[in-house]
Amino acid sequence: MKVKVSVLFYIRKSKTKSSSHAPIYMRITVNGTRAEFSTGKNVEISKWNRSTTRIRGNSEEARVINNHLDILKSTVLEIENKFVINGEPFDAEDIKNNLLGNNNDGRYLIPVFEDHNTRMQKLIGKEYAIATLKNFRTCLKHLKSFLWKTYKKSDINLIKLEPSFLNDFDFYLRTQANINNNAAVKHSKNLAKILKSCYRNGWIEKDLVQYYSGKYNEVTVNYLTEDEIELIRNKEFSGDGLNLVKDIFLFSCYTGLAYIDIYNLTSKQISVGIDGNLWVITNRQKTGTSSNVPLLPFAKSIIEKYRNHPFTRNSGKLLPVYTNQKVNEYLKTIADNCGISKKLTFHCARHTFATSVTLSNNVSIESVSKMLGHKNIKTTQHYAKILDKKVSEDMGNLTAILQQKQELQKMKMKKLGS
Repeated sequence: MKVKVSVLFYIRKSKTKSSSHAPIYMRITVNGTRAEFSTGKNVEISKWNRSTTRIRGNSEEARVINNHLDILKSTVLEIENKFVINGEPFDAEDIKNNLLGNNNDGRYLIPVFEDHNTRMQKLIGKEYAIATLKNFRTCLKHLKSFLWKTYKKSDINLIKLEPSFLNDFDFYLRTQANINNNAAVKHSKNLAKILKSCYRNGWIEKDLVQYYSGKYNEVTVNYLTEDEIELIRNKEFSGDGLNLVKDIFLFSCYTGLAYIDIYNLTSKQISVGIDGNLWVITNRQKTGTSSNVPLLPFAKSIIEKYRNHPFTRNSGKLLPVYTNQKVNEYLKTIADNCGISKKLTFHCARHTFATSVTLSNNVSIESVSKMLGHKNIKTTQHYAKILDKKVSEDMGNLTAILQQKQELQKMKMKKLGS
């Protein structure tokens, strides 16, 4: 890999102790990454030449300080050559640490994280969704901010990570980044994945993840009732875009497929199932697990409706689907026009399939879990908890059974008494 290293000297007026003098700083740049530090030298501001980045004149002070700066630059080039000859990857922080005599053994966290994200990007559409990559990129941004605000460093050696590192990162997210519990736990668990990989590779001695204590708070699932589904089904909109999004949203309500899985759906994934009916046979992009769903009549009608749509004919996709952002914008308009106060997002359709369409209509939780492509049935049980209607029906049936038993018991007692 071609490495571009540059060195710049400049005066930092913000660090000026007097109105006339300022400290000289050195900036090392390696392929866009920067490391800066004070050279320990100060200069009269009027004597500094910005174009040559040296002190003007031939005074003793100018010769001594300029010579010192030349030696620093020369040393940077020597360190660069050492890394290149040894075939070691390096960044600006590595050169800085070598130059200042800091401990530079081992690996640093940021390059490891960046390498993870680079590998993940190459697996988009195969093992990962783009949304997952975005989450890890956001986590990396938070991590860089955390390192700077907590340690005043742009990176940290893996061997210097303390057992409290993940919990400290979580605390920073909640306090300084000011994000909620579940978002903090999500980013901390993403970082935990990186640290777990470092431990398995033998780059750190302890499994730091075992010390992390963050837990998700249970979130109320947003889903539509059967009446709200009917409101949307029966509503006709003036714009083609709104009607299309309505249909794609309802297709998700009746199949449980996530946005990205519907977006990627092709006719090849529609097959005749063991019952002789049409099924969607696919793998969830998010988890890679199979998600096989028998097509309900309404879902079939939507496929048929868009069979000859220009987008489906030209793209090979089963349905014409806008970007997720555009879909969610349209869904807000749909909710407003239908008088639905709930926040309508595409993921709400998947929740609706799990609750109002299947579990509420006595489809077994095992079948729902399989259709949703859940790896663990506990994930599906989260939906079962919120079905007050189902609980009411079940308890109503139980009440009837108990009353019937009580009446039979009374009849028995009467017979015995007579």
